[in-house]
Amino acid sequence: MKSMRALILVAATVCGVTQAQEQGTPTDEQIAEAVERYFDENGLVRTSYGPKGFRLESRDGNFQTNLQWRAQLRLTSPYRTDPRQIDDLDTDELTLEARRLRMKIGGHGYQPWLKYYFEVDLQPTRSLDDDSVTASARVIDWRIDVAKNKAFSLRAGQWKIDYNRERVDSSGRQQFVERSIVNRIFTIDRQVGLGFRGRLFEGTGGDFRYYAGAFTGEGRGASNDDSNLMYVGRLQWNFLGRDLALRQTDVERTEKPTGSLALGGATHTGKATRWSSGGGGRLDGFQSVLTAEEGQYRVQQAVAEFAFKYQGFSTQNEYHWKNIQDTTLSAGQAGNDSDLRGLYSQVGYFFNEVWSSFPEELELAARYAWLKEPNETNLELDNERQEYTIGANWFFNGHNNKLTLDCSLLTIDDAALGQDDSGTRVRLQWDISF
Repeated sequence: MKSMRALILVAATVCGVTQAQEQGTPTDEQIAEAVERYFDENGLVRTSYGPKGFRLESRDGNFQTNLQWRAQLRLTSPYRTDPRQIDDLDTDELTLEARRLRMKIGGHGYQPWLKYYFEVDLQPTRSLDDDSVTASARVIDWRIDVAKNKAFSLRAGQWKIDYNRERVDSSGRQQFVERSIVNRIFTIDRQVGLGFRGRLFEGTGGDFRYYAGAFTGEGRGASNDDSNLMYVGRLQWNFLGRDLALRQTDVERTEKPTGSLALGGATHTGKATRWSSGGGGRLDGFQSVLTAEEGQYRVQQAVAEFAFKYQGFSTQNEYHWKNIQDTTLSAGQAGNDSDLRGLYSQVGYFFNEVWSSFPEELELAARYAWLKEPNETNLELDNERQEYTIGANWFFNGHNNKLTLDCSLLTIDDAALGQDDSGTRVRLQWDISF
């Protein structure tokens, strides 16, 4: 111990604690502060903790890595997923699951404008009859951004394509436990490809963002199996001259009114009729990607979007249209041409803004969603689904540590059966990042 003490004194002297000769032996606290100050001023790497997790950064600022872990623990009854057919309403399950376990690593290298990011889903929950491989850890995002100029930047890799706000909003920045019933049908989700983006006329009435790109169209983790590409574009007008971040709720209490209007469009010809974090897949009534022919489905879709935040109030709204053409069928043949439509509207408010006795950490919210899609057994007929959800969020530390409780009424009108039915669902979730 004496030799260790002597070594620390030597280090402290090097680090600037020279009072020993004038004021006696320095205290342990003085030594610790001096050593910390020395490495902070002279070390090659600086360490810190912030909104993006633990940070390592070179002294010149040219290299930076942020590491963050996230867990999403969920209790659901009686439907783990949104029921899509009337038979699904007979489900009676009480599910406790780790809905998402994620590791996020991002930062920049060589220059602050050369950015990178990747995200690993560590243990996706699977159904009892699924193969265990479906619960294996997987890389869901990987990308590099060349973002030297705000007006024009380049992104390459795999990410949630900038098409509509609800999907691009992180699952850890949601207003409810999960996205609306509309999401499964219309999301483009993660794709591999190349995209361009930028922001022009910042701070003016003409402030807008644009996104455009070309992608494989096969979804996450899949190479292209033909020569067709998916093309996607989005224009977002920040009509008040202030950018609206891609996160739901106004837990930050936005000081000035901030809103956006956006339009998006996408087109692709291939085997998939829908996409998810699992990759390319099929909508009910259409062929599986395993049995579909090359280029069988021509998918075209569009979205119109409005979002707004101000002093604890938030709303976002989307209207979707999607057309699927089966190129293997003759024009006018049943199932050759199918139109899908959907919308959702949600609002949330921190009532502490008007009633001081109301808890500052509590937000109340409501959402309505409507969907019209082809019937599973007869594509010439349409099914109609609706969602009525109320929810509450308690923010311990913003979105990084929150509890969410929501309750939904879910309705299904089956045109082929001539029947309609409904069911209720309750979900409780703890979402924490560190």
